[in-house]
Parts: sequence; structure tokens; C-alpha cells
Amino acid sequence: MGYPERKRKILKILDRKESMEVQEIADELGISAVTIRRDLQQLADEALLIRTHGGAMKAPEKHPFTAFDDKESVGVSRKKHIGKLAAALVKPGDTIFMDCGSTVYTMCPHLKDISPLRIITNSLPVAAAFMDIPGIQVNLAGGEMDGSRKAIHGDRAIAHINSYHADKAFIGTDGLSVKNGLSAFSEKEAGISTAMAGSADKLYVLCDSSKIGKDSYLKFAPLSVLTALVTDKELSATQAAQLKGKAVKIIH
Repeated sequence: MGYPERKRKILKILDRKESMEVQEIADELGISAVTIRRDLQQLADEALLIRTHGGAMKAPEKHPFTAFDDKESVGVSRKKHIGKLAAALVKPGDTIFMDCGSTVYTMCPHLKDISPLRIITNSLPVAAAFMDIPGIQVNLAGGEMDGSRKAIHGDRAIAHINSYHADKAFIGTDGLSVKNGLSAFSEKEAGISTAMAGSADKLYVLCDSSKIGKDSYLKFAPLSVLTALVTDKELSATQAAQLKGKAVKIIH
């Protein structure tokens, strides 16, 4: 039985029973628990179900912990390209910060085989992505939940982040320009990004080319703080030259 058929049967089971343990699904389909566990994770990556500790449950149409709604449909291929490049910078034994950006979230599928790994995040989708993944420890910042961003924000979240040290920080940005550096839509997102940047040895900014050369509402960091900019292949030669003129390392 191939994955497409298993996928159809697993979703049909969950549609009928709402939630089940791995072994229950394995017994019903006559397939090994190892295979079912792998299938469930792939289905979770596709946002077709929600992984639980030891099993899975049916996903609502828009689950608040696992979906980015409209932002997921914007430049999906570019985001995935950036996420794959960024994940390649992570090594076994690393402690990393991951913010709540949808581009940073695309790193998740590529990190699941890196072990041991410690992730400190304010993102609910990131935390959910690594549930029940052996060898990966998730530290979720405490504070007020922002339903629209699927994240934890506020002074307590910032204090939480400031109390830890990471080897690398992976953050998004709403704008990036030679003149004004990194910028964000709001103070709460800028506060989280600044805390992660200040508590990590290396800072990687994940930004698709459509945001480069543009400024958002609040400036929060100069380009000089970047270890590297991770972007997509659509970055223009002119923009790349301007950034390199400011000593910005570009990975694309």
C-alpha cells in the first residue's frame, strides 16, 4: 500500500473517529507503527491533521496552531526555498531561536532529522510541528497569545527569550533596506526579533525578495547585525550589489 492510499485511509479513519493513537491506526490498517508515525508527520506538515502525543486528531478547517491562513498562500515556493536554505545552516547540537514568521516556519520539515536540537520559539505552529519528534526539545516562550499571528508576544515573552542563549537566531522581517535596515509592522514583533537577535551568536534573517528595498512601520535593527540574509533567487542584481556594498552576506 503506497502513501497516497494510506493517506486517504488515515484521513477517513480520523474523519470517523476524530482522534486515534498511532498503534490503533497501525492495527486497523495492518501497517507498522513506524510507517504510520512517519505518515502522520507528513500529513501534519500538509496541515491535514494535528499531531498529538502518541497519535493524531482531525484538523479543523483552520486550526489556530498549525495554519498561517492567507500568508501561507503568498509566495509559497519562495518561502519554501528560503526555509530549506536556512535549515541547512543548523547542525546537530545547536540551540536556535525561531520567530513566528511564516517563512521561518518553512524550516520545520527540514529540521526534523537534525538531532539533538533545541528550539526556543514564540510560534505556536513551530511548537506544534515538533511535537513527538525524538531528539528535538522545544522551549515555548510564555506570555499573551496573539491569535492573528499564532504566537506568544508581550513583555513576558521578551523576558523569557532574554533569559536564554542560542547559537543561531532565525527571524523574519517585514521590510529590509540599505537605508533603514530591518523593519517590522508592530512593536510587539520588533521586540521579539530584537530579543532573539541580542541573545544569539549568529543572526540569520529570512526575507523573500519582494520585501527587500522596502521599509515597514518600525525600524528595529541595522544591517550590520546580520550574519547573513537568506532570500530567494529573484533578488535583483542591483539589490544584491547594494547589500553586498554594506557587507551583507547573501544566501540564495
